[in-house]
Amino acid sequence: MIALIRRDLRRSVSSGGATLVVAFFLLVATLFPFAIGPDGALLARIGGGVIWTAALLAALLPVERLIGPDLEAGIFDQFAVRGLSMTSVTMAKTIAHWLSFGPPLMLAAVIAAGLLDLSADTLLRVEIGLLLGTPGLAALAVATSALVAGVRGGGAVTGLVMLPLAVPLLIFGAGSLDPAGGAGAVKLLAAVSLVLVAGAPFLAAAAIRAGMD
Repeated sequence: MIALIRRDLRRSVSSGGATLVVAFFLLVATLFPFAIGPDGALLARIGGGVIWTAALLAALLPVERLIGPDLEAGIFDQFAVRGLSMTSVTMAKTIAHWLSFGPPLMLAAVIAAGLLDLSADTLLRVEIGLLLGTPGLAALAVATSALVAGVRGGGAVTGLVMLPLAVPLLIFGAGSLDPAGGAGAVKLLAAVSLVLVAGAPFLAAAAIRAGMD
């Protein structure tokens, strides 16, 4: 499993996928101040929600490359011949995807917070939310990639499949920024993310096995 994580992580870094996600995230966060104007108070009020929206949109970028290329190349057939559990393989892919996606996004959020004039307290809440929510986004991305792999025009429907399922993460992630009542949203964000991390590898494995038949 560790070898699989290293393989996917190395491939993500060498292909520039992680860099593309961070660049897109920062681009979206940069465009909002241009669209809204230089009102620092307004940017500080909506900045946390902007970061969560940018993170969700950035999470869509690598989805098409997570499962499809390996399925077409017969890599999963080789895993099956070797007796590897497909659920373990998809779990390894989820971990590798999160390592290439979550921590870089959290670092980029510090830059985005400066652009959006967020306070240190709000930035801390954003980082805690991303730490809890990005594993769920990574698991959802792997499951979505498995569902659309091999489907003609799958890249076009990726957003239609993933975005509605990611709405709870967005809602509770943005809700966790409320200084008065954010504690409950943090717990719900962690619960939703945990459910996705626990369930998505099984769904992804079933979709891959169906694609191999």
